[in-house]
Amino acid sequence: MTAAHQHADAPALASRQAPSTLLAGLLAFALVQLALALFMASAPHGFFTAVGPYGTYNGHYIRDVSTFYAAIGACLLVAVRVPSWRAPVLAVTTIQYALHSLNHLLDIARAHPAWTGYFNFFSLAAATVLLGWLWQAAASEGSP
Repeated sequence: MTAAHQHADAPALASRQAPSTLLAGLLAFALVQLALALFMASAPHGFFTAVGPYGTYNGHYIRDVSTFYAAIGACLLVAVRVPSWRAPVLAVTTIQYALHSLNHLLDIARAHPAWTGYFNFFSLAAATVLLGWLWQAAASEGSP
C-alpha cells in the first residue's frame, strides 16, 4: 500500500475507531450496572440497607429492578464491541438515569439516614450528565 493510499484511508479508519474515553465510559458504566445487578439480586436486603433505604423493604421488587440493571449492563458491554449499538444504548441509559434521578429528587428527604437521599440524587444526576456526554460522543462518532 502506498503512502498516499494509507493517508486517504486514515479518515475512514479514524471514524471507525472509538475514542478511548468513550470505550472506557461504556465499559465503566457496564461494570457498574452489572455490579449493582449482582448486589441487588444476591443481597436485596443489603442493597436496601446500604443504598436504597426508602420506605418498606421489598426483596422481590429489588430483585426485579436488578434485572433492568443487568440488561442495561449487558447492552453496554455489547456496545463496547459493536459501534452501531453505542448511541442507542447510551440514549436509553441516559433517559433511564434522568428518570431515576427525578424519582430520587422527589423522595430526597425520605431516605434513612437522610444523607443517603441527597447522595443518591446528586450521584445519579452527575452520572446522567456523564452519560449524556458519552451519548453525544457516540452519536458524533459516525458524523463526518
